[in-house]
Amino acid sequence: MKDNIILIGMPGSGKSTIGVRLAKHLGLEFIDTDLVIQTNQGRLLQDIVDNDGHEVLREIESQELQKLKIDKALIATGGSAVYSAGGMKNLKEQGIVIYLAVAYEEIEQRINDSENSRGIAKAKGQTLKDIYDERIPLYEKYADITVNNNDFIEMEVLAEAIDTYKEDH
Repeated sequence: MKDNIILIGMPGSGKSTIGVRLAKHLGLEFIDTDLVIQTNQGRLLQDIVDNDGHEVLREIESQELQKLKIDKALIATGGSAVYSAGGMKNLKEQGIVIYLAVAYEEIEQRINDSENSRGIAKAKGQTLKDIYDERIPLYEKYADITVNNNDFIEMEVLAEAIDTYKEDH
């Protein structure tokens, strides 16, 4: 039985915010893969992007996701985790992947409203909309469950969706 829950989605989709609350609700450990990367690399993600580029960060993220072994945890991934086929394969083998789907306009608003302006690793000249359009098919590809989180879903609804999924699989 897959006893882990993995949240995927764009920055601003609620992975960390909902993840912490859902982990408490379900009695699971909470793991943020961005923090795992920072701890293991001994530096901030933004430092990696600024000094080595976004491709290096994605490669590091892929390596970290592929070696992650988890048990009874809720994992909030970085928004770019879906670029790592090997990393996503590893996560899917260990748990249920939930895509927190949010409309572009809502993501844009949440990111702009964020007090600590989120650094999104991207290629030069790439817009937030470009990244959104590029990632959506990947999120949909890896998701076991897709949940609309435009209005920040209630924990009970999400827990029920997880229970339903587990019963069917």
